[in-house]
Amino acid sequence: MPAVSSVIVPYASYLRVYEPLAAFSEPERGHWARYAARGEPPTAQDELLRSLADLTPVPPVPVPVHESGDAFVAEVDGVVLICPWRTRLRGWLALAEAPDRFPEALLDAAVPPVVRAQAAADWERWRERNPDARPWIRTAVWQVPVRWFTLFDDDERRYDPGDGGGAGDGLGGDGVGVGKCCPALTYRTPMAQARRRVARALRTLRDSQDAGRLTAGLVDVGKWLEEFHPRSLVELDYGGLAHALAGPALADDHSAADVAAGIAALKAGDGEGARVAYGRLVDRWRAVRGLQFAN
Repeated sequence: MPAVSSVIVPYASYLRVYEPLAAFSEPERGHWARYAARGEPPTAQDELLRSLADLTPVPPVPVPVHESGDAFVAEVDGVVLICPWRTRLRGWLALAEAPDRFPEALLDAAVPPVVRAQAAADWERWRERNPDARPWIRTAVWQVPVRWFTLFDDDERRYDPGDGGGAGDGLGGDGVGVGKCCPALTYRTPMAQARRRVARALRTLRDSQDAGRLTAGLVDVGKWLEEFHPRSLVELDYGGLAHALAGPALADDHSAADVAAGIAALKAGDGEGARVAYGRLVDRWRAVRGLQFAN
């Protein structure tokens, strides 16, 4: 059984895709079938702890030497679904984005340039052998990107306030949550629904003069979703952001509904309605992102 820790998942959200076993070719399919049959899959907390362990040595190890053989597991209507961690691939992707997120001095102190250069060289060699590789998990720090909400309906929202006590099974009993003691908010939808919503939102947004950035981001998400099996499951997990929005703020968070209302208003030509819906969303997430710089 995975170890339980009091460490809290950091302030990051996750967009995950779970694919049916049929989506994987052998021998990987056999590996995941045996993996799922063992039961007691690791949690998001376990994934975090293993990642943090690589950053404690001097010099740090920003990208694991070997790819992870772990995954999140879900079961829907008797069908086993797998979301591989792919921590090595995600480490390379995160390191490539780091210069746009952090000041150079801070980045040099955390991950020395020589370490980043070696990781970049390893990444280039790996990409030549694996040109079609893509992650099953996307991560955002101190926010849930607006474009992610377009994939979901408010009816698919799952809120768990936590019991304030000891650790439990986590949301849904599928091993992804960090324990019943912790608040959690997730959305889940079939891949077919997610793709339809992306297409509908894009048709509306492309007619709006003020939605350029959101449109570009949504195109990127749509292309990513197309890489997966059509019978996959898509999940949005607030992760550690549930702690930044804990209590009434989290219980009253219906961001997917706000995004849907804004897009519907745009489609109806109601600019004021769209601004009101978007304003609710901006105010909520501005408060969360402001915590990033709190002492």
